Amino acid sequence: MASDTRQKLVETAIDLIWQSSFGAVSVDDICKNAGVKKGSFYHFFPSKTALALAALDAHFDEHRPALDAAFSPSRPPLERFVALAALTLTKQEKAFEKYGLVCGCPFASLGCEIAGQQEMIRARTDEIYETYGRYCENALIEAQAQGAIPKDVDTGRLAEEIGTYFIGQMTMARIQNDLTNMKETLVDGLFRIIGTEVPKVK
Repeated sequence: MASDTRQKLVETAIDLIWQSSFGAVSVDDICKNAGVKKGSFYHFFPSKTALALAALDAHFDEHRPALDAAFSPSRPPLERFVALAALTLTKQEKAFEKYGLVCGCPFASLGCEIAGQQEMIRARTDEIYETYGRYCENALIEAQAQGAIPKDVDTGRLAEEIGTYFIGQMTMARIQNDLTNMKETLVDGLFRIIGTEVPKVK
């Protein structure tokens, strides 16, 4: 079916670009690995950039239910960040098991590589990170209201710093192709940025 072919192209693009890079993966590579003819590719996508945008959206949509669960209102607000760290590590571990590589953050990798050349990619990665930022800021606002962090903390700025920290951790893990440091330091470093002790998760 046509929808199955399109989905296969998107899934293959996610796999190949995440493992390698946008520039290193050709339309021919995507078609070959997806088992799809090149004509079918251009039936669904006018360009590799259009496919990359669809892959970004699909990857985030797939990840979002787990993100919603991590930031569930049923969790105390600071515990949501513990859950986010666990989710991030689990995702990186699963990618390593699948690909044999530390893949880092797909949004950061693609954004850093071509955002200066492809405005649509830059805009979409910005939107995705803004969404992550809203999850973090809403949790920080609740924590502030409960007295868990000081009233004078700029929650918007702190949410941005948390996002930058996660991207940095994943980028270094990818450069080193090793998750050891990330496993050992992610949570403690996160709560040093937030300015509180790591909460005891029940």
